[in-house]
Amino acid sequence: MIGILTRADNYDHRHFLRLVYGVQSSPLATIHVKFVFCSLTKPEQRALIALEMLRFDDILILNCTENMNNGKTYTYFSSLPHLLPRQYDYIMKADDDVFIRFEPLALSLKALPRVDLYYGFVIPCVSMDPFVEYMSGMGFLLSWDLVEWIGSSKIPKENVVGPEDKLVGKWFKMGNKAKNRFSNKPAMYDYPGTNGRCSHELIPETVAVHRLKRWDQWLRVLEYFNVTKGLKF
Repeated sequence: MIGILTRADNYDHRHFLRLVYGVQSSPLATIHVKFVFCSLTKPEQRALIALEMLRFDDILILNCTENMNNGKTYTYFSSLPHLLPRQYDYIMKADDDVFIRFEPLALSLKALPRVDLYYGFVIPCVSMDPFVEYMSGMGFLLSWDLVEWIGSSKIPKENVVGPEDKLVGKWFKMGNKAKNRFSNKPAMYDYPGTNGRCSHELIPETVAVHRLKRWDQWLRVLEYFNVTKGLKF
């Protein structure tokens, strides 16, 4: 499952991402996408998001106040064993400005362990060592046992304030967890020219492209990967 952490008011972008991910599939895995945000605070949110939930059934509402680095990622992972109707082999946390390609993602996971796995794009950008620091918040994936550990251990619960991606790496270091790690470079990266050595040109084997802040960037990515192949106008 991929959980896209976003905000309740981002209606238009959420609908766009439904299109982007709704046309993808993989013969190797069943991949569900959920949109994740904190408690609703406005009457219009309650009305409009209720319609989305009835129509798409792809929203998870967490018991928290909307934030970036004040515990939202912890609340996301720790809540999943109670919120989800089933277990998944892997759970991914992703930003809403990243484009993820399902088939290369599933293929990259095929030979990897399904326990104690921490997968993503390791920081610092120049490193290829998955144990050096932590995985970038653009999109990192955990095996289900690590998700359950986050929900049951005191270590994450007592360390929730700070840069969310860095904190996850800290939890695993303190708990001696995530012994299986995989940094999928160069297949995960920031959009060309947006973030120094974390960026490079688009490549065919891409799993994820991050920092898509403008429509022209999304358009270039969708055209490069021929997302709408088979249609002619």
